Amino acid sequence: MTLLPTMLVITKLLLFFSKISIAIDAITQSQPLYDSNTLVSKDGTFELGFFNPGNSNNRYVGIWYKNIPVRRVVWVANRDNPIKDTSSKLIISQDGNLVLLNQNQSLLWSTTNTTTTTRKVLISSPIVQLLDNGNLVLKNDGEEIFVWQSFDYPCDTILPGMKTGWDKKRGLERRLTAWKNWDDPSLGELTSAMVLTPNPESFMWKGSTKFYRTAPWTGPRSSGIIGFKENPLFNFEFVNNEDEVYYMFTLKNSSVVSIIVFNETVSLRQRLIWIPESKIWKIYQILPQDSCDAYNVCGENGQCVLDASPMCQCLDGFKAKSPQQWNAMDWTGGCVRNGNWSCGDKNKDGFKKIVGMKMPDTTHSWIDEKMTLEDCKVRCLQNCSCTAYSSLDSTGTNNGCSIWFGDLLDLRVSPSGKDLYVRMDASYIGT
Repeated sequence: MTLLPTMLVITKLLLFFSKISIAIDAITQSQPLYDSNTLVSKDGTFELGFFNPGNSNNRYVGIWYKNIPVRRVVWVANRDNPIKDTSSKLIISQDGNLVLLNQNQSLLWSTTNTTTTTRKVLISSPIVQLLDNGNLVLKNDGEEIFVWQSFDYPCDTILPGMKTGWDKKRGLERRLTAWKNWDDPSLGELTSAMVLTPNPESFMWKGSTKFYRTAPWTGPRSSGIIGFKENPLFNFEFVNNEDEVYYMFTLKNSSVVSIIVFNETVSLRQRLIWIPESKIWKIYQILPQDSCDAYNVCGENGQCVLDASPMCQCLDGFKAKSPQQWNAMDWTGGCVRNGNWSCGDKNKDGFKKIVGMKMPDTTHSWIDEKMTLEDCKVRCLQNCSCTAYSSLDSTGTNNGCSIWFGDLLDLRVSPSGKDLYVRMDASYIGT
C-alpha cells in the first residue's frame, strides 16, 4: 500500500530535477536551442531566448536579466531580420558558427568564425556559452579563447565590462545603435561610436548629423564631459594604445544593476539603475545633459556658456561672422578672428589662455605625448594654420601637446574643462 505514495514522491523529484536540467548555459552541436527553451548563465543573472518586443508579433533572439521582472533586452541577434513564427532554432553549424534557422531551414542570422579579418580559427569542439556578465561567446569547449562574442557586436546597450570602441588589430568597431522603437529592435537613427582622430573621442549621430561629442579623453578623464567624475556607482576607464581604443565602465557594488542605453525615442544616452524595491529602471544620468551639449551649437570659434544670456558668445578676440544672424539668436554662422592678426608677427600674433574649456573637435588636430607645453606653443607658432594648443594630460602636469588647425568647433565652458590657448591678435591678449 505504500508503493503509490513512494512513486508519487519519486515522480515529483524527477520532475523537479528535470526542470533544473533545463537551465543550461550552452549550446553544442548535439544540443541546439529551440524557441521554447532558454540559456541561463551559471550564476542565474542573464538569460538568452526567443521573445516578442513590445506589441510586435515578430520574434527575436535576445539576452536579458533573468531575475528582473521588468524585462529589458540588452542584446539582440537578428535585430534586422525578425522571425515570423515559433518554429526557429539556434544550432552550431558544421563550420563551427552559431546560426539561426527558421522552420524552412533558411538562414536568418549567423556568427562569423574569424578572430582576424583574414584567418579562420579551427574549431574542433564548438560550444556557445552565455557568461555571467551577459556575454555570449563561441569557443572550443574547455578553452578560453573566444572565436566570436556578442560584446564585439553591441546593439543599444553597454553592460559593465563591455568595451566600446576599436580593436585596431582586427579592424573591429564596436558601435552602438538604438532600437527603432519599443516594438522594433532594428537599427534606429541614433548611433554612437569612437572616432579615431589623432586624439580619439566619442560621437553621437542622428542619421548622418553629429549630435553630441564627448571631447577627447586626456589622461584619466575627458576634457569637458559633464557628469564623468568620481561617483559612488561606477568606475570608468579609457584605453588608447596601438592595439585598441575603448571606453569601459565597471560597477563598484556587485549587487547594483546599472546599464547604459541609447534611447531613440528621446535621443539620449541614458544610464539606468534597477531599483528592486519599487521595481523600476531609474534614470541616473543622461547625455546630452543641457543645451550647451548640442554639437557645435555656437558655430565656429563660438563658445557656449550655459548660465549666460545669450548662451553663445564669440571667443575673446573674435567677432560674429554675421552680426545680424547673431543678434537674431542664430549662432550657426559662428565667429571670425577680430583685429589685425598677422601670422608670425610677434607684435600681432599670440595666444590667450582660456580656462575651463571643453577641448575642440579633434578631427583636424595633432598630438605629441612627449612635448612640453612651451614646445607645443613654439610648434603652433611655426604653422599659420595652427589656431590653438593645450596640454595633452588632464591632471595638471602640462605634459604632452595637442594642436588644432582651422576653425575651432564645439566649444563650451565646462567645470571639467582644461586650459586652451587660442591664437589671436596680440592686442586682445591680457584683456
